[in-house]
Amino acid sequence: MYGRELADVYEAIYRSRGKDWGEEAADVSRLITERRPGADSLLDVACGTGAHLEVFGERFATAEGLEIAEPMRRLAEQRLPGVTVHAGDMRDFSLGRSYAAVTCMFCAIGYLETVADMRSAVKSMAAHLAPGGVLVVEPWWFPENFVEGYVAGDLAREEHRTIARISHTTRKGRATRMEVRFTVGDAAGIQQFTEIDVLTLFTKDEYVSAFTDAGCSVEFLQDGPTGRGLFVGVREAG
Repeated sequence: MYGRELADVYEAIYRSRGKDWGEEAADVSRLITERRPGADSLLDVACGTGAHLEVFGERFATAEGLEIAEPMRRLAEQRLPGVTVHAGDMRDFSLGRSYAAVTCMFCAIGYLETVADMRSAVKSMAAHLAPGGVLVVEPWWFPENFVEGYVAGDLAREEHRTIARISHTTRKGRATRMEVRFTVGDAAGIQQFTEIDVLTLFTKDEYVSAFTDAGCSVEFLQDGPTGRGLFVGVREAG
């Protein structure tokens, strides 16, 4: 997951599906400033190629990223010269500073395998919040929302490249297994590769418990950027 091949086509295929990172980041920024007026610093955990982080940098005086996958991190650094993109695992990181807001977008937390992992990630993120700081986490599907055998197909056309993506998702215990096949055509020819994504179906109550045990109030907002909702927490003072 998050190898060089995927990093190279990642944004193009999701743009073809109508994803607008800029609009999403602007909406999340508004949620943050509504809860913490004057918020001036943000950490985007699992920032990927930096598409959200780019807009967060326009809204906050300080905006930094954290990314475990080196190919994604390299693209973020190329996109945002001078912006700090930390190498790190969301389950256990320590940057030695706090932020007015921490975000974890596009269901990245679903890639964690266990409830303990998810709780560790929420605890690590909350630990980097200043008192009154805002934590925003976009979850993967809840178990009751998952559709067994779901198939999706997408086609992205760029000036010099065409990308096809088809996926098939099944449930394996508490996780979803999504097999994703890509075909990429450009002047050099046609290449194909397959990604296997395994994401865990954490429950709403498990997320809520993780937030509260990490010292944050929490509310769940329906819909969200991808229809899966958003958890928004505020770290308690003291």
